[in-house]
Amino acid sequence: MLSDYLEKQLQRDDISLEEFRELCLRLLNWGVLSRNESQVEQTLYDRFLRIESHVRDYFHMVGIQIFHDRKFSYLRLYPPGAQVPGMVETESEIISGGLRERLRQDEVALVLILRLQYDKALLEGKLDDQGYVLESLESLNIALKNLLNRSLPDKLTERKQLFTRMRQLRLIEHRQENVVDSSEAWIRIHPMIVNFVSNDALAAIDESLAVDESEAEHVS
Repeated sequence: MLSDYLEKQLQRDDISLEEFRELCLRLLNWGVLSRNESQVEQTLYDRFLRIESHVRDYFHMVGIQIFHDRKFSYLRLYPPGAQVPGMVETESEIISGGLRERLRQDEVALVLILRLQYDKALLEGKLDDQGYVLESLESLNIALKNLLNRSLPDKLTERKQLFTRMRQLRLIEHRQENVVDSSEAWIRIHPMIVNFVSNDALAAIDESLAVDESEAEHVS
């Protein structure tokens, strides 16, 4: 059986089949693994490094690809047909749900702003040693209004839900549970935001902003 063969291979790296399953299930459930997020993810990430080829082979059987950023120590799963950063797209298959779960409009808007703010900080040389960018909620809200004519939710419960989702995607990091209670609070934008949001999406925003400016000048 395949499980018997895999178990023998894992024994060479002193990894049990149960530990292999724990790692794979974590990736399937969350779709992402960041070593700097928690002690649990640090342990699982280090385990992945020891058995990377086995994990890749396992997911390859069902068409799932793994993007591994060694510089910033994180993994992200990509479903069949998805374009993986740094890899040529070989399939056009489209699937819904699971790893390709759709984001709500407010989530999409915030993700785009996170990427834009990250790029801005990158140009200004404001990244920390781990590649993160420190950003205030006030700055994010201002960027949302100026660029997308939106704002963060006024209701605290909705705002918490929004930022919880961003943290689940490992796009931001914050240590305080009440971080969204105040506009003066700060979060850290994870470097994986660069690979999460495509350049095409940013180009679409720039094009939209250019059209708005052109219309405004015409009215003037």
